[in-house]
Amino acid sequence: MKEKFKPLFEAYTFNNGTTAKNRLAIAPLTHWSADSDGHATSAELAYLKARAHGFGLFISAAMAVSREGIAFTGQPAAYRDVDEDSMAKRAAVMKREGALAIAQLQHGGAAALTTLNGGVAFAPSLLDDQEIDTLGTKLKVKTEALTEEGIQKVIHDFAYATELAIRAGFDGIELHGANGYLLQQFFSAKTNRRTDDWGGTLEKRMRLPLAVTDAVMEVRKRMNRPDFIIGYRLTPEEPGENGLTMDDTLTLIDALADKGVQYIHMSLHGFYNKARRGAGTGVPRLQLAKERLEGRGVALIGVGGLRTPDMALEAYNSHMADFVAIGLGVLVNPNFVTLIETGKENKARKIPNIFRDAAYHQLPEPMWDQMMTFVPKGALRFATIVGKLLGWK
Repeated sequence: MKEKFKPLFEAYTFNNGTTAKNRLAIAPLTHWSADSDGHATSAELAYLKARAHGFGLFISAAMAVSREGIAFTGQPAAYRDVDEDSMAKRAAVMKREGALAIAQLQHGGAAALTTLNGGVAFAPSLLDDQEIDTLGTKLKVKTEALTEEGIQKVIHDFAYATELAIRAGFDGIELHGANGYLLQQFFSAKTNRRTDDWGGTLEKRMRLPLAVTDAVMEVRKRMNRPDFIIGYRLTPEEPGENGLTMDDTLTLIDALADKGVQYIHMSLHGFYNKARRGAGTGVPRLQLAKERLEGRGVALIGVGGLRTPDMALEAYNSHMADFVAIGLGVLVNPNFVTLIETGKENKARKIPNIFRDAAYHQLPEPMWDQMMTFVPKGALRFATIVGKLLGWK
């Protein structure tokens, strides 16, 4: 390993005493590869195994905390006793080489797949043709507003999923409060139009995310697992008049830090993306969050476009995050950390080899198909040219 990469391999001890062996994390990546019951398939486990080496944190694909919260086909399930066995298989593979295995827990809310849950999507408010942005995909949705009973069920579902994660051997959970899913829908005035105790003011819009955080922390306490990590993923800003601003997000970060979460994970398309609305306009969002968390003992995970080891190192050396999460980089390079360890980091690819197939990339077929769908045609043409120049076949 080259000397310059050693900072990435420094251990980090969270505020609950649990230690990650280094500052590299695998970002939560949707793989569309669980079976129709949400249970692990051999292709999914092989994909996880191929990427388990060397990382400090391995965050799972989003796991549905209820049937009505399922957001995509092939999504892992974490809401029934029968799900524990598959969860345990995933955890064992993810942590087999020393990474801390983190189960990301999610409810799709308005973005849930109505074809899988009886034709109904539940959201903070009645949304008629509201546009929901989930990871850049804009969905037109119609929903039913959650009742008080429904909200309490959501809280219970996240808590029960956390219990399953503990029983299955995970080292922590990450609450998915980003990318336009239910927790973000409650937090945002764009999608939360309630006038009761769960909406209206910023404090009331934060109530569900914080109630869910309290509930999962209570599970950790009840099961006597103070070492169990609880993280929260959030989207810092939204476009539009009523969309989230950095002011809103920093207020939520304050509240989560006060509750003693172990980390905040900011969902970004670009690691250095700057704030556009509210506090710190023109300043990198991660920098604003890092400054807000200074001295509070809460780790910050940064992500966004870090496709190669050198890009990961540059991001970490910016001091805007305690961990750098790798997404596309680890999809294209299953041996991402090995390349660093063996001094071959220059061999890391930035784009998939479109002349090969899913098996070559050690990816499940559904994941490869989706990957190709998301790659812009211009990028594919560029990849074709590059591939020919490099002699890919």
